Amino acid sequence: MKIYIIIPAYNEAQFIGKTLQSLINQSTPASKIVVVDDGSTDETPKIVSEFGIKNPQISLVNNNAMGKHMPGSKVVNAFNKGLQTLDNDFDIICKFDADLIFPENYLERICFHFKESSKIGMVGGFCEIQKNGKWARENLTGSDHIRGALKAYRKACFNSIGGLKPAMGWDTADELLAQYHGWEIKTDAKLKVKHLKPTGKEYTKTSKYKQGEAFYSLRYGFAITLIAAAKLAIKKKDFGFFLNCIKGFLYAQNKKRPYLVNKDEGRFIRNLRWKKMQKKLF
Repeated sequence: MKIYIIIPAYNEAQFIGKTLQSLINQSTPASKIVVVDDGSTDETPKIVSEFGIKNPQISLVNNNAMGKHMPGSKVVNAFNKGLQTLDNDFDIICKFDADLIFPENYLERICFHFKESSKIGMVGGFCEIQKNGKWARENLTGSDHIRGALKAYRKACFNSIGGLKPAMGWDTADELLAQYHGWEIKTDAKLKVKHLKPTGKEYTKTSKYKQGEAFYSLRYGFAITLIAAAKLAIKKKDFGFFLNCIKGFLYAQNKKRPYLVNKDEGRFIRNLRWKKMQKKLF
């Protein structure tokens, strides 16, 4: 299967070399790896260019975006910039972060899962962070969710969901819309990826309400938002996160912010969320 990878990067000079080397070392190599430099002020583009000289499958795209790294639209816009430079001759398209170290069999296992069932539309492993000298799962989401850091899509699935939504919550919207269109999501607990920079470390204070706004944009409704925000706050051990989620949801509701999904998709999403909650309870 032909794999294309797009990596949005902003000031990742400390990590990008390790990420690229781990992808070069794959037992099943990617046909193309595009790194989109999103206005870095460090040596990120220089490092990528040096890798590209020795590895022709690696290319650098400059996206002179202004402002610091923010969750959501900025990352997806950088991804889309990279996507525009690629042809359509691929089977799998990946969106990876620039601070990951992949095990050598990662892409091989991704291909295996896509081949084992034509119903599988998305595949991913799990991120681990270093704690007290040991690597442990970055436990921010459920075991059935693929983190935004390491998304892999079957081309037909990627096309059916209309690509990635340029907003906070894109990495949940993609899975929900994939299921709406009849695709299955596959996670592989054996695929452990080292995440060198914990999630959210670079996010600014202005982004603290974004999660609640994302829940609104996905048409969760207030009740599901309350439960989802509480679960995340417990995982993060941060009650302030819960309050910020609710504030973000109410702010978006008051401002009548646009939704990421239509009414039918929203109804499907709410029903899916309630079913999963009931399954965990009973």
